[in-house]
Amino acid sequence: MEGRYLQRSMRAWPIRWRILAIAALNSALAVVLILLIWDGAQVLARAWADLRQVRQTERFLDQLDRDTERLQTLIHRYIGQAHPDVLARIGDLRDTLIGRLRVQARLDPLIAAPAERLREVTERFIDGFSALRDTRARIQDTYETGLAQPAREMSGLYAMIEGRGAADPTQIWPPLAKSRESFHAMMLAANAFQVAASTEAADEMRRAAAAIRRTVPVMLDLAASEVQRAALAALDARAAAFGRGVDALAAEFATQSRLLRQEIDGNADAMTAAIEGMAAHVRAVEHAAQARFDRTLESAALKLGAVALAFVALVAFVGMAVSKSISDPLRGLSGAMRAIAAGDYARRVPGAEARDEIGAMAAAVEVFRENAIARLRAEEELRRAKEQAEATLGDLREAQESLIEAEKLAALGGLVAGVAHEVNNPVGISLTVASTLSQRCAAVSADLEAGQLRRSQLLDFIAAVREASKQLVANLLRAGDLVESFKQVAVDRSQDNRRRFDLGQTCEQIAASLRPELRSSRVALDLDLAPGIVMDSFPGPLGQVLTNLFLNAVRHGFRDRQGGTIGLSAAPLGGDRVVLTVSDDGVGMSEEVARRAFEPFFTTRRDSGGTGLGLHLAFNIVTHQLGGRITLASAPGEGSRFVLTLPLVAPLEAGAPSRAA
Repeated sequence: MEGRYLQRSMRAWPIRWRILAIAALNSALAVVLILLIWDGAQVLARAWADLRQVRQTERFLDQLDRDTERLQTLIHRYIGQAHPDVLARIGDLRDTLIGRLRVQARLDPLIAAPAERLREVTERFIDGFSALRDTRARIQDTYETGLAQPAREMSGLYAMIEGRGAADPTQIWPPLAKSRESFHAMMLAANAFQVAASTEAADEMRRAAAAIRRTVPVMLDLAASEVQRAALAALDARAAAFGRGVDALAAEFATQSRLLRQEIDGNADAMTAAIEGMAAHVRAVEHAAQARFDRTLESAALKLGAVALAFVALVAFVGMAVSKSISDPLRGLSGAMRAIAAGDYARRVPGAEARDEIGAMAAAVEVFRENAIARLRAEEELRRAKEQAEATLGDLREAQESLIEAEKLAALGGLVAGVAHEVNNPVGISLTVASTLSQRCAAVSADLEAGQLRRSQLLDFIAAVREASKQLVANLLRAGDLVESFKQVAVDRSQDNRRRFDLGQTCEQIAASLRPELRSSRVALDLDLAPGIVMDSFPGPLGQVLTNLFLNAVRHGFRDRQGGTIGLSAAPLGGDRVVLTVSDDGVGMSEEVARRAFEPFFTTRRDSGGTGLGLHLAFNIVTHQLGGRITLASAPGEGSRFVLTLPLVAPLEAGAPSRAA
């Protein structure tokens, strides 16, 4: 009961208002959630900013630790081998470290004070490296002046002593060899001392120098010249200088070791300790920020969950009520529409009285039901009208067929009229001659019976009969030729023989048969026939076409003048076609005459016996029996040109394309 009351109450509202109500609830939920999210986002943003700052500081400390280790490694490498590239890298890395510490101390409040202290330790570390580098330079100078230079001079003195031996060389060679052995041992120890700076190598150099000096007095007693004695004295002095150089170099190496231990390694350890202290401080700050971040997330999640759950329950209840207020009426409306579709127009549509959109739809369906009933009546009337229209259409088709037959009969009548007109002249002349001859015969017979026939009259009668016979024969032959030409208008192909033939040879034969006619008209024939063109076609109809074209040119193209040229050429076209061209240099045709040249019974020489069927007959043979096409190009004073395009293989049936095409 309450459900039906709620549905009736909701149906008093338009559907769009109900949907807007749900949308409003969803919007309210969205606004509340957005506010909660905004509040939590502010706290999260601050905590996240702290975390990002902490992580950035951690990355900086990691990089700083790596740079410190690299700097310490480069310094030790430079101490082992003083290379300019290593020194340049040490300088660049030192500047980078100092710059980063200064910038980070200003930007990062978490490590401002520790970074300043670390910068001071780093500067002491760099200052210690500078002192170490100075010590290294002094070591190199001390080695050069205190060890290397005396050693080179001692080597030269040995050469001088060996070059000026005593009177008895066997006496000075033993102490000299011992001195040289000590010199070599001293140089080996010097090289080892320069590399490792060990006390054993220094002691070895001192012992070797002392051994050299002990051999000098012995060799002085055995010297053979003053030069040798001076060289031995100088050798003693250089050995003493070498010993002093060993002491000075050992002192510099001790200073270098102290600087490495205190200024380099000690300050590096101090830097590492400072960095670890800063890292511990940063980790503590990170833990605090992470805890604050987690608490904020948990609180925001609880608030959002509670609010979302409440609103979801409310929206679900309202949505179900709205859905039911729409689905139930739609279900009833759907049933009514299915009944109408099934042809049950007696069932009324429920809910048409409601004021919402579904009620409007129900009212529209009710109108549709009433219109469907009216449409059924209209369809019945339309069916009857269609039957009447179909009957009328049948009558119209019968009338159309009658008109087509009438047109055919009219065309046939025109053809018969043309035939009658052409045949009428020779037949009329023959009738006149026969009638006159009949009258003359009656007169001669009357004179003969009366006995009044004279020899002169008989001779005149015989001459008249002979002349009349000639006229009758000529006109009857003329009529027969006309009838035969009329029969050939239809191009009866059934009696023509099809075979394979050489086109050039056939054209030459046709030209040979026409040469007497052409010679009497003083018309020259120019042949240009490509050899080897073999056709499978009808040579008889082709010869008839060429004969008609030649005679048409003689009778019409050269009617006003004597002499001229007719050309015939043949050439292959595209492998399966051939082009025949018949041209003349006669008077030509006007545009109107050229346009109507192929029409039946059209002629410009009807006064001299032309029938107007020659070109029409040629057109029919070319297009139907030979399966090709014929075109005409002509102009007054420029002659005429007929172009025949024929297939090498004629079609099997009239009007059908050839096999080669």
